[in-house]
Amino acid sequence: MLQALMKKKRNEGRFRHLFWIFIAVFLLLISRLVYLQLIEGDYYHSLAEGNRLRAIPIAAMRGVMYDRNGQILVGSRPGFIVTYVPTKKGMPAAEVNELADLLQTTPDALREKLGKVKSSYLPTVLATDLTQDIVTRIEERRNELPGISIDVQPIRYYPYNDMAAQIFGYVGQIDEADMKRLAGRDGVSTVTQIGRAGMEAYYDDLLRGKDGGRQVEVDAAGSPVKEMERKNPVSGHNMHLTLDLNLQLAAEKAMDAQLANGIGAHGIAVVAMDPNTGAILAMASRPSYNPNWFTRGITAAEWRQINTNPYHPMENRAITGQYPPGSTFKLITGSAALELKKVRPDEMIYDSGRHWLIDKRNAGGEALGWIDFKTALAKSDNVYFYEMGRRIGIDQMAAYARMFGLGQKTGIALYGESDGVVASAEYKKKVFHQDWYLGDTFNSAIGQGFQLVTPLQAAMVVSEVANGGIRYRPFLVSRIDNLDGTPYQIFAPEQIGSLAISKSTLDLIREGMRNVAEENGTAGYLFANFPIPVAGKTGTAENYGGRDHGWFVAYAPYAHPRIVIAVLTEQGGFGSASSGPIVKTMLEEYFHVGAYAPGAQQNARTDRNN
Repeated sequence: MLQALMKKKRNEGRFRHLFWIFIAVFLLLISRLVYLQLIEGDYYHSLAEGNRLRAIPIAAMRGVMYDRNGQILVGSRPGFIVTYVPTKKGMPAAEVNELADLLQTTPDALREKLGKVKSSYLPTVLATDLTQDIVTRIEERRNELPGISIDVQPIRYYPYNDMAAQIFGYVGQIDEADMKRLAGRDGVSTVTQIGRAGMEAYYDDLLRGKDGGRQVEVDAAGSPVKEMERKNPVSGHNMHLTLDLNLQLAAEKAMDAQLANGIGAHGIAVVAMDPNTGAILAMASRPSYNPNWFTRGITAAEWRQINTNPYHPMENRAITGQYPPGSTFKLITGSAALELKKVRPDEMIYDSGRHWLIDKRNAGGEALGWIDFKTALAKSDNVYFYEMGRRIGIDQMAAYARMFGLGQKTGIALYGESDGVVASAEYKKKVFHQDWYLGDTFNSAIGQGFQLVTPLQAAMVVSEVANGGIRYRPFLVSRIDNLDGTPYQIFAPEQIGSLAISKSTLDLIREGMRNVAEENGTAGYLFANFPIPVAGKTGTAENYGGRDHGWFVAYAPYAHPRIVIAVLTEQGGFGSASSGPIVKTMLEEYFHVGAYAPGAQQNARTDRNN
């Protein structure tokens, strides 16, 4: 009996222990279930949906850029892209090698892109702008490449290849740094194309648009089965530029011809603008590059071609290049001398070939004898302008240079613009810790020494002379559109300064520039018989690192200016020979004279009589 009772108690003890163990396990399971369902439910639901659903972004069409006459300068076209969504097993080495071969890249380059994959269900772009042949080969092996998809997306396209490449810039695929910078922005995805330079970068927020997307159900192999949801992309804003396509093409053709003719030039910059508004009609820089390379993913060979070029093809020389202005600066020196009454227009100054105070001479030892102001400007006589510099003094010369807008950015809507340098005693002391001498003033008076300008600044100076003393901010965009074609923003001419210089002084400067382009002027052989009356100024700037730089600045028609052109040829020698022919070609195109249009002589007579 006692034994039976003891056995019964032992059994009851075991049952109690089992009961409490059961209760503990049950509570543990319930708590885990509550944790998974209520606390981590959204997380695990997203994982499950991520395995079943795929979010496929749809890239927005970037805004189109048109020229002033409605011609497309930069647009988009459909292209194939390859994307990758990681599978559970990842991508084995054999698949990496196979895909790299199909994409015509190296396994190492492909692994680098795969290493940047952050999401387990958002696609990462591996290649863009694929040829139909590559697409076909990938489709044939789709079952061997899980996680790989091919989609059609808009691809940025530059139909004229390297034309105005530094002005338009280029785009590239969004990267991790961009994703962080644009975090929270609507319409940004893994297929977004980002502006990297030029106008593409400056106006990226407007051009980019907003990406859309579609959510699709996929099978176990990751292949789409059914579309669940779609959000259409929103295109970027279209932009109407001030550029003239035909003038731009003519300028770049002439630049290439000069570089190919054996003059030994290293680069050329061109700016053409409307002096009455500040609108840029053409802007170009040589050497150049093809922005389409970056759109589809630049190859190692293409990057080497750009990166190893000692003349920096990605640099926009028109706004970043800083060069001694040479004799084009005599427009400023002359304006200061006349306005400050340091010389009378009819005063005769004797040029013996060298200045009588310092042994500084004319180029080639030329001596012109007794000359007045207009003759000195037309002949670009150094000795005369050395004397003007002595009479003015460096402080007044610097003040007039700044009045013309030198030594500061013009404010054009592009990144990377340089300030240039206005020569002064203060600048020399600050930078070189040296005193100022009369010889420095002589050099500054003819645009040498410490004076530095950009080609755009040179064009601005001529515009102010041509239009009577108004400085307009240069601009490249005339209108930005809404999606329905109505104006989003219209850009009007913006006056940012004016010259405190009399009409009589500017008239004398213009007359001297007209004489430059006449028979006995330094550019007479180019423009003496030109059907449109041209006013210009040559310049040959000493370059202590090589051959002289060649300048030519001009405006036309003389009496009623419609266009200003500034051309700088790096290490091109004499400005009239290296840069003058480019100016002439551009004027022929702009006014449809010479070889450019039938009836050119009638057009010329009409302009001459205006």
